[in-house]
Amino acid sequence: MKHDKSRQAFEDATRYIPGGVNSPVRALKAVGETPLFIEKAKGVTLFDIDGNEYTDFCLSWGVFIAGHANDSVTSAVRQAVLNGTSYGIPTLLETQLAKKVTELIPSMEQVRFVNSGTEAVMSAIRLARGYTGRNYILKFEGCYHGHADHLLVAAGSGVATAGRSNSAGVPDDFAKYTLVAPFNDKEAVKQIFSRYADDIAAVIVEPVPANMGVVPEQEGFLAFLRHITAEHDSLLLFDEVITGFRLTLGGAQQYYGIKPDLTTVGKIVGGGFPAAAFGGRREIMQLLAPDGPVYQAGTLSGNPIAMTAGLSTLQILSRPHVYEDLNDKATRFILKLKDALEPKGIYISHVGSMFTPYFTPEGKAPRNFGDVQQSDLGEFARFWRYMYANGVYLSPSQFETNFVSIQHTDEQLDHIVELAKDYK
Repeated sequence: MKHDKSRQAFEDATRYIPGGVNSPVRALKAVGETPLFIEKAKGVTLFDIDGNEYTDFCLSWGVFIAGHANDSVTSAVRQAVLNGTSYGIPTLLETQLAKKVTELIPSMEQVRFVNSGTEAVMSAIRLARGYTGRNYILKFEGCYHGHADHLLVAAGSGVATAGRSNSAGVPDDFAKYTLVAPFNDKEAVKQIFSRYADDIAAVIVEPVPANMGVVPEQEGFLAFLRHITAEHDSLLLFDEVITGFRLTLGGAQQYYGIKPDLTTVGKIVGGGFPAAAFGGRREIMQLLAPDGPVYQAGTLSGNPIAMTAGLSTLQILSRPHVYEDLNDKATRFILKLKDALEPKGIYISHVGSMFTPYFTPEGKAPRNFGDVQQSDLGEFARFWRYMYANGVYLSPSQFETNFVSIQHTDEQLDHIVELAKDYK
């Protein structure tokens, strides 16, 4: 494949955009490549400006469960655009999508729409603190919750200590009320609660961590979090920006049978447009302005184009057997991929239609971010470039997740398996 036009486009972009990209992982530095510039996409195929085609497993980081440029979604959006793109005044579409979300995810008794996952999480945490009157938030290493200052936090020097910022430009005081524990580590969580219980407003967790790759819960970890937060009158906040409407219509909380107090959803709920939401118990949500003292606002929140795309996408996903068919197809594919790659020392972790190949020592399953950090990043990059050269676009980081869409065909998936068999 030739990438001359993409290379020139990147060179031009660096003159006007820091790093040439508007989100760091797009720079492809982790895999040693020049950023790819896309002209268009359809279904699960990307078309770059050099005329190359790729089968896409990144899907705009999980957004396009129904495929790129889905006919039903694009048709609805075209009509919506003709009516205007934003009013700064309520529309019926906002209520329609809110009703749909609350029907599908019962723990979200009320929802507030925003424009990004970062904004949803930032607002949900502010609400949790306002509701409980407490200061601390407990998060887990490797779980990403957007780029708000107080969430760009690494673990402190000890398990039961406050975190520290892992980004320049964030004062330490912004991070001091964020506690950090290893994922799947019940004892670490107990230790933190024994020290800070009276001032922990919420525990926030990706129920399926997808920003250190796919790391499933072990030994009932999510049920444990539900129990310990209830015991200490803290809130449990599920960050389902990625898993919302991905594993089931009811998200990871339906998949695992856990009911959190607050939830954030994004990506799929916007159907390809900037949209996210946070929601939870009515008594908590009613503290939001204008009814309550917790302030949150947004000029483009609930804009009619994003609401239309989200409604159309959820209508597609509400058809009979969509998730059964998707998860069955993904499971068949991933089992074949395991057979092809695990003899080569590459471990495949997956939940539903989400999967990550890990280059961990001896191909072992990672339990937490510490395990993931033992991965051979050079080998991951070599594998990624091999797939890329053969027309497959995987998420370009060991610490990210890949996704199967309802539009991936068995033939496309089997082709990936054959490529994996030939990888050396």
